[in-house]
Amino acid sequence: MVAALRSEGGCAWDRAQTELLMRPYLLEEAHEALDAIDRGDPNALKEELGDLLFIVAMLARMAEERGDYSLDDVAAGVADKMVVRHPNVFDPNHQATGKEGGNDAWADRKEKQGGGKSALDGVPSSLPALLRAHRIGEKASRVGFDWPDRTGVRMKVAEELGELDEALASGNDEAITEEFGDLLFALANLGRFLPASSEDALRMAITKFERRFRSVEDDARADGHTMHELSADALEARWQIAKVKVKS
Repeated sequence: MVAALRSEGGCAWDRAQTELLMRPYLLEEAHEALDAIDRGDPNALKEELGDLLFIVAMLARMAEERGDYSLDDVAAGVADKMVVRHPNVFDPNHQATGKEGGNDAWADRKEKQGGGKSALDGVPSSLPALLRAHRIGEKASRVGFDWPDRTGVRMKVAEELGELDEALASGNDEAITEEFGDLLFALANLGRFLPASSEDALRMAITKFERRFRSVEDDARADGHTMHELSADALEARWQIAKVKVKS
């Protein structure tokens, strides 16, 4: 189907696409799939995974047209990699250890196959910053560079918050930006020690805020008001009502 779309008699839009032009669509479809997962909607997820698969097929077809690789090569490559990294599943002669299937065992195998690369390699710079901070901290932890428990990282959060307060008092914009970043990075690391990652927790908090804010808007509109017409005290009162009405 993709080959037909990209052929001379196919679709002009599909023929005009390149990897760089497809980049935003790849990102958008991945986020739409995440949104379907968050909503717990299997039908929507099925559709979004199909859209994502189409983008993958398009990118692989472009490479195949240049003679670089095909979609079959992509599938075979990841299958071979997963087989090598799961000897406990696919190798009948593998000697089992107590940590089979865990993150530590996975990281050990990746490091051995990495040819001396940095422990931090493999985290895309294009990831959302909060998720990237979590993954960087996670990778550093796998080689022993970490706090022993969440008490230590919680103290680091307090330390960074104090340094941000000092920067705010100084009025130095550069220092404020640096210390704010350090605080966010410390909070992302704290998330690794908690039941939900910082990325997931923040997305949940944003969704909660959005639902409550929309409830305040709807109530104000029902009373014949706009948000701009209400005083700060009136908005706060309605916000407290929304917190009760719209549960987390």
